[in-house]
Amino acid sequence: MRFQVPQFINIEDKIFGALTFKQFIYLAGAAGACVVIFYVIPFRIIALMLMLPIVMFGFALAFYKVNNKPFIRVVEDFLKYSFTNKLYIWKHEAKKITPQSAQKNSLDSLLPKLSNSKLKDLGWALDVIEHPTKNTGNKI
Repeated sequence: MRFQVPQFINIEDKIFGALTFKQFIYLAGAAGACVVIFYVIPFRIIALMLMLPIVMFGFALAFYKVNNKPFIRVVEDFLKYSFTNKLYIWKHEAKKITPQSAQKNSLDSLLPKLSNSKLKDLGWALDVIEHPTKNTGNKI
């Protein structure tokens, strides 16, 4: 038996002329909002100035893509970012090494490093006393 495999399943069907259903809804919503504004606001110049951003937003929703992603997804991501809690993480920047500090670091690598913690210092001292040949290389 042979089955026909559907192709181009990620392309939306053109339902209203050259427009997909989503594009038609975005443009119809913008047109409806413009009609309401036109009849509610008595001053036509103010109504036209308010209708211009709505028409531009409707066309952007219908046709504009950012990095091959629909504009509605960009608006959705913006709203999610704006209204959700944010987690700020501080990243420590490494210090830049200058030639003088590089010489200090080479000498410091030969000396044992002690921390500010008394417990770690005590543990290090006990480890050196218990195993003198392991850490220092000298035989006692």
